[in-house]
Amino acid sequence: MSVGIVLVSHSAKIAEGLAELAAQMAPDVTIVAAGGLAQGGIGTDYDEVVAATQRADSGAGVVLLYDLGSAQMTADLAVESLADPSAAVVVDAPLVEGAIAAAVAAQGGADRQAVADAAASAGAPPDLTLDSGAQEGESSVELTLRNDVGLHARPAAVLVRSIAGLDAEVTVRLGEETADANSVLALMALGARQGDRIEVRARGTQAEEALTKVKDLVDQNFGE
Repeated sequence: MSVGIVLVSHSAKIAEGLAELAAQMAPDVTIVAAGGLAQGGIGTDYDEVVAATQRADSGAGVVLLYDLGSAQMTADLAVESLADPSAAVVVDAPLVEGAIAAAVAAQGGADRQAVADAAASAGAPPDLTLDSGAQEGESSVELTLRNDVGLHARPAAVLVRSIAGLDAEVTVRLGEETADANSVLALMALGARQGDRIEVRARGTQAEEALTKVKDLVDQNFGE
């Protein structure tokens, strides 16, 4: 049972396309598109958003994301009308980045608040830092990316899911930049492509397990 996600957009095509994209990274999460008017025009439909929120709720709650101002109003009204308004929350986040971050967090088993926080934080610039060298107590492994797209959307999401819940701080280095391996957007911002050599570092009680999981993913081309 995972947190459900509802994407509220003025355009049915935008909502449906984004739901399809997010589902590629979170196959076990219910992601429901609620875009456009019932007659097929541009706008938001209160009844559709209510129904979408109800469909998305498997018992762990729902996070709603929206594109433009009036979509927020529709989403807020829909949540207020639920039998239990506390079961859902509307989050102010960039729709695309927020949906990806929320979907990956939900796939990893995060609760509703953590999923909402992941979406909201997606509005900040990706957390890339200049590499300052290995830290005390860290283990590391160097890997060459062989999959077609490198560390782009789906592979980055698979990597994040693989280490979710482990007691380990994991980072990925490319060149002089380092990204938090728990952030899909940060990993994507590295721009790591096929043939690039990355260094994965980890520390914590499950550091070696985390490194093994990432190495296995890279060796298997992230299942592509």
